[in-house]
Amino acid sequence: QLQLVESGGGLVEPGGSLKLSCAASGFSLDDYAMSWFRQAPGKEREGVSCISRSGTSTNYTDSVKGRFTISRDDAKNTVYLQMNYLKPEDTAVYYCAANKYFYCSKYADYWGQGTQVTVSS
Repeated sequence: QLQLVESGGGLVEPGGSLKLSCAASGFSLDDYAMSWFRQAPGKEREGVSCISRSGTSTNYTDSVKGRFTISRDDAKNTVYLQMNYLKPEDTAVYYCAANKYFYCSKYADYWGQGTQVTVSS
């Protein structure tokens, strides 16, 4: 079964940190560019960060630059999103996505089921 499974979400106070993981099963992530998206209640899904297949290129939406870091460990078939200095406006369901042909695309071949991140005091 081909799937992506996110983990690492939870409740954190403003200023805190979380590290999200996205593990692939049934296929090899090193063939794919990877992205993280998020969707807050009542809002459209937005791209947060993406990383190329080689891992040499990364991109971030302006609101998370300097606070979030995307990385990949192809040996573990896993992609990560380190989130520091979290703000209440970062509260959302976070999804990872895999795209075989395009870097930083809003489309994906595979999507995870999402993990909830809540930033609140």
